Parts: sequence; structure tokens; C-alpha cells
Amino acid sequence: MAQQKDSITIYSSAQPGSISPDTYRPIPGQHQGYYHVPGYAVIKSTREYNIQRGINQLEVSDVAALLDPTTVSFRSKDDPDARVLEQNYQFDLVSQQKLLQKYLGKNITVEQSVGDKVNTISGELVSATGGLILKDKSGNVHSINNYSNISFPSLPGGLRTKPTLVWQLDANKSGKQDIELSYQTQGMTWWSDYNIIYDEKGKDNCKMDLAGWVSIINQSGADFADAKLKLIAGDVNRAQPDQNIMITGSRVKRAMAEMADEGFQEKTFFEYHMYTLGRPANIPNNSTKQLELFPNVTDIACTKELVFDASSQFGYYGGINTNQGYGHNSQSDVNVYLRFKNDKKNNMGIPLPAGRIRVNQRDDDGSLEFIGEDIIDHTPKDEDVLIKMGNSFDIKGERKQTNYQISTDNKELRESFEITIKNHKSEDAEVVIRETLYRWSNWKITSKSHDFTKQDSRHIHFNVKVPANSEIKVRYDVKYTW
Repeated sequence: MAQQKDSITIYSSAQPGSISPDTYRPIPGQHQGYYHVPGYAVIKSTREYNIQRGINQLEVSDVAALLDPTTVSFRSKDDPDARVLEQNYQFDLVSQQKLLQKYLGKNITVEQSVGDKVNTISGELVSATGGLILKDKSGNVHSINNYSNISFPSLPGGLRTKPTLVWQLDANKSGKQDIELSYQTQGMTWWSDYNIIYDEKGKDNCKMDLAGWVSIINQSGADFADAKLKLIAGDVNRAQPDQNIMITGSRVKRAMAEMADEGFQEKTFFEYHMYTLGRPANIPNNSTKQLELFPNVTDIACTKELVFDASSQFGYYGGINTNQGYGHNSQSDVNVYLRFKNDKKNNMGIPLPAGRIRVNQRDDDGSLEFIGEDIIDHTPKDEDVLIKMGNSFDIKGERKQTNYQISTDNKELRESFEITIKNHKSEDAEVVIRETLYRWSNWKITSKSHDFTKQDSRHIHFNVKVPANSEIKVRYDVKYTW
């Protein structure tokens, strides 16, 4: 017969990078806060019970307090034809206040400490509101506001010390049987975090070390010891009224081998990715736990990119925009990005779950200094990871309209722009100027000062080199027709 052992598969409905463990540290006595944990889990376990042939009442305790009773699944390995005829989920857990309510009109014993002595008062509990009121055998009424102990004759029916499933079971066989139980529960979630140590190898390239971690919150109302742990990454849909659930919720050969032995092993599962921990996990109730997603990966090649994008704030609204002042002039910082390829050639090549990615750089004195962070989406292998770091201090940009002509008769609009990039560094800088063609879908660049590349139907890129302590101007004309 099998010993009780849990298997847990956790899903997350949180936006990547949105969870702080401090937010979900439970406050004693405020159980209602648990329901806001953005995720759920599927719990599977095998338990041994002594069952008699015919109709049995089977009580299954040690289940999560936040389980969904409609998701409970039952199977007997030793009696496949056994059926659950009726199920009750009893979660009215015992407390002092509930015991007092159950004992109204019945006898209890109350102890009061007075100095070094303990006075005992026994009688019928008349009221438990704003203190205790007892009536003794003589008919005397005692109002008790301070007490050190209450003795109850027994635990009344209907109250449980643990959440319990009560089954009416119709069995075909007698004896010990292994029962497989599975259910969904709220109050559990997971997310991933990544830490990068960045190292500049010169102005044209850089290297980085990457470590990935998983954090798990358990506020389900149940402890899980030596459990098999799985995490699902991908956009899994759940049918819920008035709410769309999206699951967040993506190395070198040596690292992957270590991952399979002790840490998480990744595989494709349906249209998602599953991460299975290679060792049993202890996940106590009311806890936040961190686990290594994969061993530290070193010497990942990366590039630092400077991007000036002052026109993306202006959107396309489904028709020709002839307002001359729309996008007339704009200033914007030059954004700094880090990019690396998530493939085997670059010591990577594993799907990365969406999460927060933090970047540190080592100073000359050996200390690590924080230089930026971003949120990455689920990233399959062989795709680029782009991390927005912040804004350049020494490189600034300005975009202004230099000409505007419109001919409604010819259904033609011509517009000219000049983009200035100023480099205050003592070294040359390469900057990508990203331009959005936002007035209409049918456009053509009629003249330009620098070559550009068309990225898609509405964006072009100018890649320019700006000399040290100097500036450069990029000009272009665009014609819209409709």
C-alpha cells in the first residue's frame, strides 16, 4: 500500500513582476486576505483507508482550506468500481467563539485568576456577547469579563479541527485500499525572478551571468511535506465569471544536467511549458519559498543598445490625421537596452517564464551596483531577450517638424522632420532612431539624410553613429496618400 504523498502543480494568474512577497504575508486573524493570492494549484495525493464493502462514510482531512469542492476527483486503485455517492466539504473549524455559541444553554466551567488563587464558576452559559454570563445551580447569575480558562465537556458535532471532505462511498470490496484524490485550491501562486551580473567588454560588446529563481506562496490552508512540485508557464485559460485568467505567468549542457538531477527540469506540455523539481519540496502553509530555477549561467554574450523613440507616443486612430500640431515637436530621453540571444550558442536555449529581471554591474572596488530592471514576457528558446535598463545621462534627443503641406484635392499630405541627437560622452555612440509613421497607413519616404530600415508597416529605424562631444541631425520627408 502507498504512503500518503502529495503532488502539486501550481499556476499563476499574476502579471509578471507584479508580486511582492511582503504583500502576501498573512495578517493573523484576517483569513479573507488569502483569497487575493493570484493563482491556484492542482493537488494530487494517494492515501490508504480501511474500507468496508457496501456504504461507507469516509472522512478525508488534511486538505486545503481553500479547495474548490467541484473539482474533487476520487479513484480507488484497488476497487475501480467504487463510487462516491455524496460529498460534503466541512470547513466550519473550531474556535473559542464558535464553541461558546454551540454551548449557549449548556453547562461550562470558567476559571478566574485572583492573585495566587483560581476561582472556578460552573453553570449554564446564558450569553457570550461582551463577556460571559453564567447561571449556576442556585439560580445566581455571574457576569464574567476576565477569565483565564474555559472548560467544555466535549467538542460538539459540526465543528472540525481541520477542513474535511466527508464522502458517502459505495465500495465493492473490503479491506485496505489506496485512494487517489485530486482537487484544485486557491491560495497558491508562483513567479520567476532573474538576476544578471553585467560586464562591459568594450563599447561594442558585453558579457553577463544569469541566475533564475522561483518564488512560491502557499496560503491555501494546508501544509505539504516531501511533495512532488510542478510549475506551469504559459497562457492557460480558465472559465471564470467577469474575469480573464492569464497564467504567468521561459544554458549550458552542464547546467541542464544539474537541473535534471536536483533542480527544475523543463519540458513542453500541451502548448505550455512545465517545470518539475527534481527533489521533494516542503511547502508549509502561510509561507513564501524561493527555489533555484536553473544553475547560474556564465559568459552570455549581449549587446547594449541606445534607442531614441520620440514618436511612439503618437498613435494611429484608424483614419488620416491631418492635424498639423499632432506630433509637431517632441523631446525624449535616449533609452538604454540590453539584448541577448536565448540559444545554445550563447550558453542558453531554455524557455524562460515571464518575470522580473534585475541587472547589476561590478564596480572597480568589487561591489555589485544595481543598474536597472525590467519585465520580460514568456520567452521561447532561440528568441531575443530585450531588457530596458533606463535612460542615458549623456545622450539626448529632440524631434521637430520642419515642413507640413496638405492637398485635400489630391488627397496628399507631406511632412518633414529633423531629429537631433547630442552626444556629451567622450567616446562615439551608436544610436537607433525609431520613427513611427502615425498619420495614415499608406506612406512613402521621399527623401532622407541617412539610410533607414523598414521594421513593419508603421516603423522605420535610422542607425546612426554620433561622434564624441558632438551632435548629428537626421532629416527625412514622408508623403501620405489616401
